[in-house]
Amino acid sequence: MMSIKVLVVDDSALIREVLGRMLTRDGDIEVVGTAVDPIEAREKIKALDPDVVTLDIEMPNMNGLAFLEKLMRLRPTPVVMVSTLTKKGASETLLALELGAVDFVAKPSAEFAGGLEAFGVALRDKIRAAAKSDVRGRAVSRTEVQKTPLRTAAAPEGALIAIGASTGGVEAIRTVLSQLPADCPPVLIAQHMPAGFTGRFAMRLDELCALKVVEAEDRMPVQPGHAYVARGDYHLRVERSSGQLKCRLGQEGPESGHRPSVDVLFASVAKSVGPMAVGVILTGMGRDGARGLKLMREAGAYTLGQNQASALVYGMPRVAFEEGAVIEQAAVEQIAAKLAHALSKLRSAA
Repeated sequence: MMSIKVLVVDDSALIREVLGRMLTRDGDIEVVGTAVDPIEAREKIKALDPDVVTLDIEMPNMNGLAFLEKLMRLRPTPVVMVSTLTKKGASETLLALELGAVDFVAKPSAEFAGGLEAFGVALRDKIRAAAKSDVRGRAVSRTEVQKTPLRTAAAPEGALIAIGASTGGVEAIRTVLSQLPADCPPVLIAQHMPAGFTGRFAMRLDELCALKVVEAEDRMPVQPGHAYVARGDYHLRVERSSGQLKCRLGQEGPESGHRPSVDVLFASVAKSVGPMAVGVILTGMGRDGARGLKLMREAGAYTLGQNQASALVYGMPRVAFEEGAVIEQAAVEQIAAKLAHALSKLRSAA
């Protein structure tokens, strides 16, 4: 098996060394070079043709975001950002994902839970996902115009949309949500993302969408025209209490390797909402969400999966489709319209 060739770009010699050690641990990833700034990185990318680049945002000579924007325009390459766990870091990281980075890892801090070991596992997994991603295909589709919101996506009371995603999900969720009008039923979202980033992600979506987008809080009632993003490091469920659907947050162990887990959200929707729900599984590596989406389908919900041509990483949607959890596959740009259509059928049945 060919090893994955990685170029590490960071102005800190310590970070370059730590990343190098972490990446090569399992033997399937090879660090073919390092660069201290974007100018050196540009030369190394031309010379070494890496499969994946790790990129720090704060660097001398050219900001990492400016470099990323140029790279995606001139030579689309899978990039994993290495970010700081600060508010500014979170905002810049989300901007990097909008500019075309595949994913990010947060630099381990002194109080980093599980320390370097957990960081190394996450880093290697993200590099493997990035190596499988289709950034060239996405660079082409990114230039298409942003669609205006649909006219209506109204649904009977009690209807709900559940969305799950991982690698590439920040952009995919933005594409779907920005097309949903303010009259749509509540949307619950499980996106694999660490603590400290989900609040900023919800704020960014709120700026771009007709819906009111918030980070979910425990026992928050779900309302039409609102979207609720699972908090990093917490599972998000929906449950019915005193006749009302509410968000529930929990810190039970990871499911399918993740917290928040898409399976946990979808399973709760199958149980509490049944045939009044619509489920969507978007881009991501692995199999989280397949089991939960199948439960939703069996409970009578309409289920959609992102198709291979539009998915940055066709992993989670592929497993869900192969296991019979997905009724229909569609390009990410079409998913909002498919949701509205499924909701209109609920309206006419009501």
